Amino acid sequence: MENESMSPHFDDPIGRAVYDFHYHSINQPIIVHSDDFDDDTIDTSYLFRTYKQMPALEKKAMSLCSGTILDVGACAGPHSGYLQQKGFEVTALETSALCCNVLKDRNITKIVQQDIFKFNGQTFDTILLLMNGTGIAGSLSGLEVLLHHLKTLLNPGGQILIDSSDLIYLFEEEDGSALIDISAGKYYGELTFQTEYKNWISHPFSWLYVDLNNLENAIEKNQLKLKKVFKGQHYDYLAQITF
Repeated sequence: MENESMSPHFDDPIGRAVYDFHYHSINQPIIVHSDDFDDDTIDTSYLFRTYKQMPALEKKAMSLCSGTILDVGACAGPHSGYLQQKGFEVTALETSALCCNVLKDRNITKIVQQDIFKFNGQTFDTILLLMNGTGIAGSLSGLEVLLHHLKTLLNPGGQILIDSSDLIYLFEEEDGSALIDISAGKYYGELTFQTEYKNWISHPFSWLYVDLNNLENAIEKNQLKLKKVFKGQHYDYLAQITF
């Protein structure tokens, strides 16, 4: 019989990694599994990055933030911490109890442990969703639901700052054309992942990468506007969405 202590547990691997890094200086990578790609890793220390370590797209998002801010999926708090130091009133929204513990110890003033789809009753001037913020939508139809809900959390004149990547480059041929299996039955940016850290592994979860055309369609269906797009170096972009 397999030793239970050596068996994977379905219990917040990212939160475990964040907790271990913060309290015990353990920088063991988080493994990301997908049926569509080879395993990838996330360096846990990257979740604690400083402003100087942020990619240009995130720095641009930081410069666009204004008023009261909701940081969705705050994780270890790199964005919440930076913006709070700049004098902004920031609410860090995070589902992981372990991450919330770390956020508190990192002196983030306002922390809410809640799923964004269940969070309500407050409104903000800026809603921030970074590190492929569209991911939590899970699917194209979920993206419309996400934007509809985020709209209810915006103050008049408010903005949503959200980033993603167009995965079309994974299907490009040498001549620049893209070969996509249209019989696959789903959009090419709709993926399923699992994360693993030590002997903890997450349940499979849906994650969305979305191209700009599909993002704009979802925005228009929610009577929102795509104000500006800031493009990164490799099919990644930051979108500024307003009423």
